[in-house]
Amino acid sequence: MALYDRFCNQEFARLERQLDRYFISLRMECPYQLPYEATFYQALFGPLTDHVMELFLAAGYRRNGNSLYTMRCASCSSCIPIRLHPAEFRMNRNQRRVMKKNADLSVHFNSVQMNEENLLLCERFLRERYPQRSNTALGYYSGFFLNHIVTSLELHYRLDGRLLGNGIIDIGENWMNAVYFYFDPDQAGRSLGSFNILTMVDFCRQKGIDYLYLGYYIPGVSAMDYKARFYPHYLRLDNTWRRFDRP
Repeated sequence: MALYDRFCNQEFARLERQLDRYFISLRMECPYQLPYEATFYQALFGPLTDHVMELFLAAGYRRNGNSLYTMRCASCSSCIPIRLHPAEFRMNRNQRRVMKKNADLSVHFNSVQMNEENLLLCERFLRERYPQRSNTALGYYSGFFLNHIVTSLELHYRLDGRLLGNGIIDIGENWMNAVYFYFDPDQAGRSLGSFNILTMVDFCRQKGIDYLYLGYYIPGVSAMDYKARFYPHYLRLDNTWRRFDRP
């Protein structure tokens, strides 16, 4: 793994020098409600090759619509990129319970679609969890999920045909990127966010995908810090992916 990351860092350094002039710093209120101004360092892109996207993910970048970005906040460094190596992952007792609790769900991959069913569920989720006026399902799909730079899919979780959860993912030959997950707020007891990660891990194992990027781990933010309960995991700290094993 260290050799892979070294090669990625070297290649990305060359790529970054070529593309740096296209990036801008965008300042705004912290989207995770931390008491600091957030700075997104981002650029718009056209279609990317699988390998270029792999290099950006390995460098800790995230996707938002047709933009790639990383956080460069002046007063905060709480957003820590996190990834799993699916072949290494081992479930704990709670995660086995989550698998058993959701054994009645059907799981299917779909193209990313801004249809009525998805919009209604996403809107319910946003109103319950993130009720800011600017957060709308239409805005999330048109400005965040849909894109033309990488291959993206939806991972649907259904009970007797009814949509309970939807994971937006980007996928390449040797990587998977978890973009977003929303679910029926009435089904919170199912721990669908954890079940979504467990499902992605299983798919990556079946397809021989080595790297599963989970976005940001943000200590103290409950909507994000549950990701660190999956062991072993890797955090990108000081430009290096560091392994963390179960305590």
